[in-house]
Amino acid sequence: MKFCRFISVAGGENAELPHCGILDRDHVQQLVGVPWTEWSTVGKPRPLASVRLLAPVEPRKIVCVGRNYTAHAAELGNEVPKEPLIFLKPSTSVVGPSDAIVLTKYSQRVEHEGELGLVIGRRCSRLNDQENALSYVLGYTCVNDVTARDLQKSDVQFTRAKGFDTFCPVGPHIETEIRPEDLLVETLVNGEIRQSGRTSLMVYPPAFLVRWISRMMTLEPGDLIATGTPAGSAHSLVATLWTFESKGLACCAIRCMLLFGRYKSAAGIG
Repeated sequence: MKFCRFISVAGGENAELPHCGILDRDHVQQLVGVPWTEWSTVGKPRPLASVRLLAPVEPRKIVCVGRNYTAHAAELGNEVPKEPLIFLKPSTSVVGPSDAIVLTKYSQRVEHEGELGLVIGRRCSRLNDQENALSYVLGYTCVNDVTARDLQKSDVQFTRAKGFDTFCPVGPHIETEIRPEDLLVETLVNGEIRQSGRTSLMVYPPAFLVRWISRMMTLEPGDLIATGTPAGSAHSLVATLWTFESKGLACCAIRCMLLFGRYKSAAGIG
């Protein structure tokens, strides 16, 4: 199942509030309720062309994992951490697949980091080793952990470099019918593959991350975990097209085009 959030493209004075929905090829079925609680369908399916997809989730917190692929840690001159290296992005950094990534005047080196995102479906805290950690995950989505690399290096800690408004494109949907252990995650720039890695190459796999993070902080429904990026993140201000996808997410992608100093994202759904 592919859960999403959307608004009508009609807009105007009668613009509706965002709705949750289910994507079915070129149509969207509106829901009453949210995916991690009781919900039901309402009305007739709408053509996908008549709506604008938003970020499929509004997380209270975004927990990110750094250096979770050995090759990515090496390309930045870092060692693999002895335990997960986690940091937070603010909820205000989240944008949807048709929103712009606004470049900041404080950085001269903004880079992409395409990642698999885990969307929490049930509250969890202090999970033990015997519990099924993935049973607390609603589904999976694409995340771009946009990073001001020069600020990350100068600040040492990651908050400013990764926390600017619009620095966390998410979507376009949450996929519930895949397994996360061996997905192909790729980033394309102008149609050229820049990042490619399987989730089986993660130092700390998704189930371990959910369990480990739950011992530091309570994870609430709708929270988002960005699981780390493969090697290949690079300076790409001259790019006209960024694509972030996991092949197990039915080619769920975020495309970003440079437009007058702004990166504009557009969703692609296979």
